[in-house]
Amino acid sequence: MLQFYRDDLARLAGADRLRRLVPRAGADFTSNDYLGLGDSARLRAAVAAALDRGVGIGSGGSRLLRGNDPEHEALEAEAAAYFGSEAALFLANGYAANVAALATLPQPGDLVIHDALIHASAHDGMRLGRAPRAAAAHNDVAAFEAAIRDWRRGGGTGTPWIVVESLYGMDGDRAPLADLVALADRHQAMLMIDEAHATGVFGDGGRGLAAALHGRENVVTLHTCGKALGAEGGLLCVPRLLRDHLVNRARGFIFSTAPSPLIAVAVREALRILADEPERQARLWARIGVAEAALGRATGSQILPVVVGADGAAVALAARCQAAGYDVRAIRPPTVPAGTARLRISITCHVDDAAIHGLAELLR
Repeated sequence: MLQFYRDDLARLAGADRLRRLVPRAGADFTSNDYLGLGDSARLRAAVAAALDRGVGIGSGGSRLLRGNDPEHEALEAEAAAYFGSEAALFLANGYAANVAALATLPQPGDLVIHDALIHASAHDGMRLGRAPRAAAAHNDVAAFEAAIRDWRRGGGTGTPWIVVESLYGMDGDRAPLADLVALADRHQAMLMIDEAHATGVFGDGGRGLAAALHGRENVVTLHTCGKALGAEGGLLCVPRLLRDHLVNRARGFIFSTAPSPLIAVAVREALRILADEPERQARLWARIGVAEAALGRATGSQILPVVVGADGAAVALAARCQAAGYDVRAIRPPTVPAGTARLRISITCHVDDAAIHGLAELLR
C-alpha cells in the first residue's frame, strides 16, 4: 500500500534531492527576515498590548462568517494608504494570496503570460484558474509582447495578464517594471507584480520596487508579510472593484479561516516600523555592500546566489558552511532549473560584517 511513497523518496535520495527539516542554527544567511523584524521588540509589544485589550488569538471562521475582525479591516486600510493603492485584501500568506488572485481574476477569455521564473504559488493559482497561460523568457519584455500579439492574431479578445516578480528570490535580479507597465498600457493588459522579496527592502519606506505604480487601475501588487515585515500573511493591493470581486469569488478567501487578528496587529506594527525606523533599511543595504565586496558578486539586492551546478555538490557545500556556523541552504531542482543547484545566500540584519567576511573566506 505504501510502496509508492518509499520508492518515490528513494528516487529523490538517489538524485540528491531528498528534503529534510533542519532546525535553525548558526549565523542567518538563509531566511527572508531581511530587516530582522521577526524578533522585533516592537512587534512583540504590539501583540502583547492587543492581547491585553482583548483581541482574540483565533478568528473563529472565514472572513465572511464572523471571522472578519476589526484588526483585519484596520490593517487593510493602513496597508492601502501606505502602499498607495485604492484597496487591499489580507490573506493567510503570500502563497494563498497568489493562488487566490490568479485562480480568480483572469477570466476564461483572457490570457495569462508569466515570467518563466515566477513563484510556484503563481503556477498553482494559474492551474486552478480558467484562463489559458503562456510562459515568457525571464525578464524578456519582447517575449511577453510576442505572446500577446500571437494570441491576438489567433483571435484572443479578452484581457492579457502579465505576471512577474519585481525581485526574483533565487537570482536576486529585478524585473524591468517600467517597460512592462508600458507594455501593459499598449495592449490594455493587467500587470500583476509579486513584491515578495522587495517589500521592506526597496523603495521609500520599504514600499517596494513597484511603489510608483500603485494606484493604477491596471496594476495589482502582492506584498508578502512573512519576509521583511517579520510577521505572516499576504496583502493584495488592488483597485476596489477587484477587491470586491475577490471577496465574492476567490475560493481561497471565501472558504479559508481568516488569519489570526493578532497577526494583523503585527503586520500593522511592521508597516509603522518601516516608516519610523528607516535606519533598518539603511543597515541592511550597508550589509549588502559588504557582502557584495567580500563575496565578489553583486546582484544589486540582498540575494546573492552561488551557483554550484550538481545537486550533491551544492548539498555538500551547504553542509560545510553549516558545520562552520553559517546557516546556508542548498537550493535544488525543481525550485531552480536542472544543473543550477546553488547556495542562496540571503543578507539580513541578523548578521554582522565579521560573519559576512567569515562566510566569504570559507567559500574561497
